[in-house]
Amino acid sequence: MKISVRSIIAAATMPLAIAACAGNPYPAPTSPHSSYDIVISGGKIVDGTGNPWYYGDVGISGDRIAAVTPSGALATAHAGKRIDAKGMVIAPGFIDIQGQSGEQLTTGDGRLVSKITQGVTTEILGEGDTPAPVNDKILATFDASDTAGIRVAKQFMGEHGFGAWLDAMQKHGISVNVGSFIGAGTIRAYANGQAQGAPTAAQLDTMRRVTRDAMKDGAFGVASALIYPPGSYAGTQELSEIAKAMAPYHGVYISHVRSEGDSLLEAIDEALAIGRAGGVPVEIYHLKAAGAHSWGKAAEMVFKIDSARAAGQDVGATMYPYTASGNGLAACVPPWAEENGKLLDNLKNPETRARIVAEAMDTTPHKPVYCQESGPGPIMVVGLLSTPSLAKYEGWRLDKIAEDMHKSWGEAMADIVLISGGRAGKLTFSMTDENVAMQLRKPWVVIGTDAEGFDPDSAKGLTHPRAYGSYPRLLGKYVREEHVLTLEDAIRKFSSGVAERLSLPDRGLLRAGMYADVVVFDPTTIIDKATYEKPHQLSVGVKEVFVNGVEVLKDGVHTGAKPGRALRGVDAELR
Repeated sequence: MKISVRSIIAAATMPLAIAACAGNPYPAPTSPHSSYDIVISGGKIVDGTGNPWYYGDVGISGDRIAAVTPSGALATAHAGKRIDAKGMVIAPGFIDIQGQSGEQLTTGDGRLVSKITQGVTTEILGEGDTPAPVNDKILATFDASDTAGIRVAKQFMGEHGFGAWLDAMQKHGISVNVGSFIGAGTIRAYANGQAQGAPTAAQLDTMRRVTRDAMKDGAFGVASALIYPPGSYAGTQELSEIAKAMAPYHGVYISHVRSEGDSLLEAIDEALAIGRAGGVPVEIYHLKAAGAHSWGKAAEMVFKIDSARAAGQDVGATMYPYTASGNGLAACVPPWAEENGKLLDNLKNPETRARIVAEAMDTTPHKPVYCQESGPGPIMVVGLLSTPSLAKYEGWRLDKIAEDMHKSWGEAMADIVLISGGRAGKLTFSMTDENVAMQLRKPWVVIGTDAEGFDPDSAKGLTHPRAYGSYPRLLGKYVREEHVLTLEDAIRKFSSGVAERLSLPDRGLLRAGMYADVVVFDPTTIIDKATYEKPHQLSVGVKEVFVNGVEVLKDGVHTGAKPGRALRGVDAELR
């Protein structure tokens, strides 16, 4: 008999006697007189369901939670290690549905210090592009001098390239669990390189096959990012066909939609249409109304999603708790200029460069928009320290850089993108606190950082503080200080809310039989410390983190342990 993930999680939230009658597939809690590797005692249990907290103990044996009991019930049990959680909250590990740590987890040190110290135990990758699968068309996009990158990429070729990438991350040694959507940009590049235009029938067949193969290998669905080439070259029909291909494998269509400003509502409509055509659930990445002239659309955006849900469509969204976004400065460039990887060549050509700058700065109503919605004032330029001639501008606003260069902001932007080799980034202060709080209250919103993990001891340059502070900020600012969310609902948005969306049956709750991804934190002190000007500061308040039963954070300090595992979708052929 096949048991659905939703019924598993529902059964896991029942009282134990009822759950047993309901056929809960997880074992009952171990007897309180048993032996445990670890006992965490006396804390407030916030179990991930959204139910009210209660005082309790948690027993861990091996990589699983063996018992969750009333406080004191494990006092006489033998334990290899005991942790006194008095005054603390004991919660399921936080699942970051929009992580960006692919490089660190594939070839870096894999510890993700800035994530672990927030309580993150699982990171889900895939927004827009993924390092796998790879074929000759994708290899052709690499710089020939990047021999190390090419060597790594070649490991992920073939029918099971996506699965090989998941396996490689686990084998590499990682502190968090990791899974991924397959990037829609990667699907397109596999079939069509980095060219614009609708795919041919043969290319679309290739896209369907690549999607099916990735789903069998364990992808959680398809993730699009429709402002970044080559993903932005995909049309609604193409994405709908890809969604249909993943539907039999119970994947999710998750999207950085085509506009978060002037055409925000139309972009939400497109995502909903793709979900309906494909017969799949829809998730909107980092829900926002960006730019002062679009702030009033936030309520309409939320109403549109509420209405779709009321009509029976399965749709939700992710968020991070900040009013600035972050991406590459090249996002200010019209997408056509990046076709076939020719952006830098196009910026070197005076005639083509002039067209790029003119379009980038064009504020004519109903014209395609890039950074002109916000203008240069809200844009902080980052990622310049490795470019000596630009290093002094690290952290400057784009309008001030243009003033210093004695150029228009479009010309200054073009210079920075070209001289930095396309590596410059930007933080755009484009949202309001009021909209962030309003959106966080929606029950269908879950939390993702949209950030990579860093080690503050070696990190340089500016980055978005969300990499260090997303979850502590929510628990400190929005729960404790401003009462936007209850503690229980916040934890649900971090844990079972994400696990349910990803159909992960064995994570996201504190229940016997679940994998022992556990966080212990002080609810009275937890808070973010990272700022836009000084981002490389660890949050405070998270005391203990366990991943698959292994202590990864002890007394707020990373232990160096790397027990993370690759996670796969519900219909993966190898789980």
